[in-house]
Amino acid sequence: MHTAPKPAHHLPAILRLPEVRQITGLSTSDIYRRIAAGTFPRQVKLGARPAGWIEGEGRGWGSARIAERDGG
Repeated sequence: MHTAPKPAHHLPAILRLPEVRQITGLSTSDIYRRIAAGTFPRQVKLGARPAGWIEGEGRGWGSARIAERDGG
């Protein structure tokens, strides 16, 4: 049986600001305030101006908030 070769590198999904706001429930100003405080993942530059967030880091941030709530 022939299977397709797996790619050598799997790029993580990059989320733009509207998606990050929707996933986290945070406002734009709150996201940037938390980045400045070091309590939210920093964005990745995608060009001269555009930026995005690595999906796993944003979801990991949310999972950590849930763990804090649950005492774990």
